[in-house]
Amino acid sequence: MAGLRQEVEPVEVGLDAKALDRLDRHFARLVDEGRLPGFLVALARGGRVAHLTAYGSRDIAAGLPVEADTLWRIYSMTKPVTAVAVLMLMEEGRLSLDDPLARHLPAFADPRVYVDGTGDGVRTRPVEQPILLRHLLTHTAGLTFAFYHCHPVDALYRAAGLESSVPPGADLARTIEVYAGLPLQFEPGTQWNYSVASNVLGRVVEVVSGQRLDVFLAERLFRPLGMADAGFEVSPAQAVRLAELYGDRPDGDGIEPIAGLPLKGRPRFLSGSGGMVAGAHDIHRFMELLRRGGELDGVRLLSPATVALMTANQLPGGADLRAFGSRPAHDEPGNEGVGFGLGVSVVVDPARTKAPAGLGTYGWTGVATTTFFVDPGRDLTVQFYTQLRPRASHTVFPDLKRLVHEAVLP
Repeated sequence: MAGLRQEVEPVEVGLDAKALDRLDRHFARLVDEGRLPGFLVALARGGRVAHLTAYGSRDIAAGLPVEADTLWRIYSMTKPVTAVAVLMLMEEGRLSLDDPLARHLPAFADPRVYVDGTGDGVRTRPVEQPILLRHLLTHTAGLTFAFYHCHPVDALYRAAGLESSVPPGADLARTIEVYAGLPLQFEPGTQWNYSVASNVLGRVVEVVSGQRLDVFLAERLFRPLGMADAGFEVSPAQAVRLAELYGDRPDGDGIEPIAGLPLKGRPRFLSGSGGMVAGAHDIHRFMELLRRGGELDGVRLLSPATVALMTANQLPGGADLRAFGSRPAHDEPGNEGVGFGLGVSVVVDPARTKAPAGLGTYGWTGVATTTFFVDPGRDLTVQFYTQLRPRASHTVFPDLKRLVHEAVLP
């Protein structure tokens, strides 16, 4: 167990204490109004934590508060972790980003691409180029999610029982076989579409390393970095620190507990897309690994060149997610000025972003309203946690970025 702690006063690292107080009061008001159960927010500059606030409840009914060592379902914040695992194997010469996926997962030997039609009447054709591992890391492989409800291929995902990205009772290997049997939404490398790609990468890690995904990450990443609470399950001792998951009430009047990612006991399905639990100390360590170019406290897991590649926009021609994203799923203002690296989003045009962000800022979010980002230009790392799966879009993330921006002294 390790709880994050504040190490310096904000002014010592160029942060405005009054602006940080405004940030805290903004999110505390959402808790007091019954719109969030509780939250934790932390900012660090130069690796030193200068602001840490925990407020509200991790379990409302039990009267348990959010604390520095509270554990959170981080869902899609798992994806950058899976990306780091793939890049570690790349540096060891065990795979290449330009490897055809079928070299490691033969089920993808003959992928087909959607042409037209719906349901049983869907027509497909063979791909013109194979799916490469870099396509999976950049979400340009042609895979999708069942929840979009905007394309005939995502309807096929639902028909295959992939509403939660995994067929009921299946393990990772079986799930990947189901993905491979479905058509791609588009030719690999031609569009960006947020997808189940990181689950496929998790299976690649297993096949290449010869270890289950949770074992590989525990031995090769979490233990060396001191990420003591990170993993795919919680022990009985950890369970009391795990925050309850909430959702908006159907009538819009407040929030209520909902079923969350099952974490008590080793899961049958190890999701490289969204299966992890972690605490703020764990993610601080992970961000520090990236901020420092792949090394932390004498432990080097990646080279500076690989971290630079991971955190640089990989979309063709420097495109952003709105321009290169498949429509209509990604044609939204929040995707303007933001590109995508290898497992993380990357700000490519701060003037066009919906919320203030420095050039090159990278990170990712989770569906339960968790996020982390690293601003290299300001030597700043930020993380925010609550446990709310909202029914509709919310302003938590843009508000956080705006309030953080206001707190950085010139």
